[in-house]
Amino acid sequence: MAWWAPTVSERPDLVPAPRQYRPRPGQLTLEGRIGLSTDCASESSATLLTEALTQAGVQVRNVERSERTAVTLRIDSGISASPEGYHIDITTERALITGASADGLARAVQTIRQLLPADALRRAPVGGAPWLPCCEIDDAPRYGWRGVHLDPARHFMPVPFVLRMIDLAALHRLNVVHLHLTDDQGWRLDVPSRPLLAEHASWRTETVIGRSSDFDGTPHGGYYSRADLDEIVEYARRRHITIVPEVDLPGHVQSVLSAYPELGNTGHPVEVRRTWGISENVLAPTEEALAFAKEALDVVIEAFPGPWVHIGGDEVPRTEWRASAVAATRARELGLRTVDALQSWFLRELHAYLAERGRRVVGWDEILDDGGMPTDTIVMAWRGTQPAIAGLTSGHDVVMATNTVTYLDYAASDEEGEPIAQPHTLTLADILDWEPEPPQAADLPGTVLGVQAQLWSEYLPSARETEYAAFPRLCAIAEAGWSAPESRPDLMDRLPAHLRRLDALSVNYRPLTGPRPWQRGGTGSRRRP
Repeated sequence: MAWWAPTVSERPDLVPAPRQYRPRPGQLTLEGRIGLSTDCASESSATLLTEALTQAGVQVRNVERSERTAVTLRIDSGISASPEGYHIDITTERALITGASADGLARAVQTIRQLLPADALRRAPVGGAPWLPCCEIDDAPRYGWRGVHLDPARHFMPVPFVLRMIDLAALHRLNVVHLHLTDDQGWRLDVPSRPLLAEHASWRTETVIGRSSDFDGTPHGGYYSRADLDEIVEYARRRHITIVPEVDLPGHVQSVLSAYPELGNTGHPVEVRRTWGISENVLAPTEEALAFAKEALDVVIEAFPGPWVHIGGDEVPRTEWRASAVAATRARELGLRTVDALQSWFLRELHAYLAERGRRVVGWDEILDDGGMPTDTIVMAWRGTQPAIAGLTSGHDVVMATNTVTYLDYAASDEEGEPIAQPHTLTLADILDWEPEPPQAADLPGTVLGVQAQLWSEYLPSARETEYAAFPRLCAIAEAGWSAPESRPDLMDRLPAHLRRLDALSVNYRPLTGPRPWQRGGTGSRRRP
């Protein structure tokens, strides 16, 4: 039977929208002890599906494929050109779930989670036997990079909340979670060779209150041990999500210099930054500072098995370099025209170090400045369309992270009653109107890899605020990364039912009709020893 794109009335309330969908009459009732068969290559997806069904009150037993089964998981690379493609075929007798790869099967399992009644997502059995609607779905993503960025550097995010956000990302068929692990306000990575990073640089004495000049007088901080990182990586792996770690260099390092001032340009001690904004304290262009950066990256390489490492490269003031005789001498020795080019030299050195160890470098779009980076560097374009075009023109792959459309720490509206946020507004409608790919991209040598949402945490001190900022706007960005452009306008028709799923998961989302009555939560700090 021929496929067709579903109309609004036919389309299920799935987020993101599937590429092709055909409804059938009836439903598959999941009662009694159902049989589940699976390829050995899809064990992680089988485990997640079993957990989801068990949570809904379904008893699951593993059976051989030759036996009668209600649900079958399998991998068949021939069903889709995309490794994340999948096919779902549900009748009143059985559900056949096929992925083009283990990744594709993982995306299919998340679609099955959404096809179940919303109450099935609660951590308690639903009333009556759960069921799946009879249908056929043929699906694959538009882009291969669909990410969400978390910022535990400004406000520390305890491990359970990071895991929760990974699960919510998976539910929306995202495949990247980017962890911004270091910044002026806190260093969250345990580097055994530099113990003062965990002991000192991970804590600030207090935090500015909102956009005022007052402070809360409360110490804030925390860091991730290796065991913490292992737990995060394994949790993501089971959901076929890649963790992209970021160590921001050579700027955004005031926390580092509070512990090791000799790595800076002045040698003077500084405090872990208590306010937001951009610090002029940057690493010195010395072999000592470069060695420190490589030590930190060694920890990242060991802890995070994914192919990508983000080295920041954004917002690096040249003030200290321009005033430094050491920096001027180093620039001359390196044959650089000005000390400003020391940034690209520093980042290219780190690129070479990571490339030798089999990792691909990612950086914010400032890495294109002052001579740029090797073309295998992925550019995360945040300052608008022009940096994206510049990266594509130079042959770079680009992730669209445009601040005016993907920065979910911006206020969701200008209505009275919204919580404090960055002094910009980004509505759900703005994201729905967004076409990520520049019109000229098809004619340029680089490739748009995909899209990513950012949750900078200056004004998101806890899980409650972060969820409010993320949802439902992250649903729209997930749709921009997965679905065809024509599907996005009817997201508003699907969201009410999808929000019932978020209700079942106790997500503190922003209602569609206006701000939720606001109560701030805690800071999310790990208690200081």
